Amino acid sequence: MIVAFSLTPLGIGEDVGEVVAEAVRVVRESGLPNRTDAMFTSIEGEWDDVMRVVRQAAEAVAARAPRVSMVLKADMRPGVTDGLTAKVEAVERYLNARGVLS
Repeated sequence: MIVAFSLTPLGIGEDVGEVVAEAVRVVRESGLPNRTDAMFTSIEGEWDDVMRVVRQAAEAVAARAPRVSMVLKADMRPGVTDGLTAKVEAVERYLNARGVLS
C-alpha cells in the first residue's frame, strides 16, 4: 500500500517546520520507501508497517504540540510494489509521448 499523509501541529504558532521535520525523520528512518513534497509525505509498504510509521510520526509531532491534525489518503493494491516510482514513471511516459516537457 501507499499512504500519503500530512501532519499539522496546532497550538504552537505559524512556524511548524521544525516539528514537521521530526515526523519526516521518523518516516525516513523507517527504511520504507518514501517521498516528501510540499504537501504530503508518501510511504509504501505493508499495512502494519506503514501504519506503525504513520503512528510514530504522529506521536513525534504530538510530543511537541498540544494538538495534531492529520490528513491521510491510502492506495491499497495487493501485490504491487514500487508504486511510488512506477506511478510517476507511467505519467511521465505519457507526457513524453505527447512531447510535454517535465
